[in-house]
Amino acid sequence: MELIHELLGYKNIKIIQNPEMFCFSLDSILLANFVSISSKTNRIIDLGCGNAPIPLFLTLKTKAFITGVEIQKEVADMATRSVELNNLQNQIEIINDDLKGIYKRNFANIFDIVTTNPPYFKYNPEGNINKNEYLTIARHEVKVTLADIVDEAKKLLIDGGALYMVHRAERLTDIIMEMQTNNFAIKRIQFVYPKINSKEALLVLIEARKNRQPGIKVIEPLYVYKDNGEYTEIIKKIFNFQKID
Repeated sequence: MELIHELLGYKNIKIIQNPEMFCFSLDSILLANFVSISSKTNRIIDLGCGNAPIPLFLTLKTKAFITGVEIQKEVADMATRSVELNNLQNQIEIINDDLKGIYKRNFANIFDIVTTNPPYFKYNPEGNINKNEYLTIARHEVKVTLADIVDEAKKLLIDGGALYMVHRAERLTDIIMEMQTNNFAIKRIQFVYPKINSKEALLVLIEARKNRQPGIKVIEPLYVYKDNGEYTEIIKKIFNFQKID
């Protein structure tokens, strides 16, 4: 059953959701918030856009043209209708296609920014995967791998263009190896912890630049929940639940 929700606290942005198929996650919003956009940014592409939370959020930060790529037809349809619901057809386009080889659509070396919230888990048919096919594809490397995404981003970006990714912290070694293989320099990292007292990070937000020299800034960590289970003040600010000085 489809529902229309506000994009968290942003009352002027609506998003179509289907709990049985696909709903956007906290991870996507944290990534969209992490993205740095300058006045020179003209084109952005979101690989594996789901129902388009990242493109929708980014319209709050930029007037750049945003392309979303989603392989699952029904999910891409939700994304398209969410764009139309917000009258953002002039700024966002949704393409229902495999992101592998998407650069061949005259997209080679034209984007300033690539964003992606990719499947986190390596695919093991014998492992514990979700019985829901939509969620399996979203969470496991069934249709696309980390290597595929970094390779495609290299082909899509201009020289010096930025790849922004959110992933599980436990996959950081894999991410670093793929970035090096494809001549990306990781420039900025932020670790995300579930709670203030958590001893291990769950997620990592990464900014990497194509064909640039290495030099990493590890910025202050993000803590999602307080000890009492409430969102921390910084998360509330990102979600626009309240104004924080």
